[in-house]
Amino acid sequence: MTAPLVIRAAEPEDVDVLHRFIVELAEVEQFPGQVSARPHDVAEALFGVRPVAEAVVATIDGAPAGFALFYPTYSTILGRRGIHLEDLYVAPEHRGAGIGQALLAHLAKLAVQRGCGRLEWWVLRTNEHALRFYRRLHARGLDEIEILRLDGDHLRDLASTVSPAEPDAWSAT
Repeated sequence: MTAPLVIRAAEPEDVDVLHRFIVELAEVEQFPGQVSARPHDVAEALFGVRPVAEAVVATIDGAPAGFALFYPTYSTILGRRGIHLEDLYVAPEHRGAGIGQALLAHLAKLAVQRGCGRLEWWVLRTNEHALRFYRRLHARGLDEIEILRLDGDHLRDLASTVSPAEPDAWSAT
């Protein structure tokens, strides 16, 4: 008899495992560049003064087998909240056992319970295995949008064009 799968909210004690899974996921996806996030960054994002994300951990016999990290979104078109799945990962020794689908189903249930209009995520085009998995679940690709990004020097250059008199909406009050 196999041990039951448990999906639970991440706790501060899970940070090192979550960070390890994030690094493993980047390696599996052959993500360009190195993971610069450290365990402290993950802890701050999930459990800090102003948490910006949530995570759930899939365990088998109490041992972590995978995780999903997500955060809230809002659609002005729907006029409703949503959930953005940032990372979904299952350790290699547990793949093929339905854990990925169980994690996604858990997030879908959270989205429905929270009155969300959508659950969405990004997938690297090179991650063909994940794309096949998501399509089997009837997830659809979006042709009508393109993901754009400003980072590094370009982000700093644009930020420097802001007038010093403008209020900083993100700073702590």
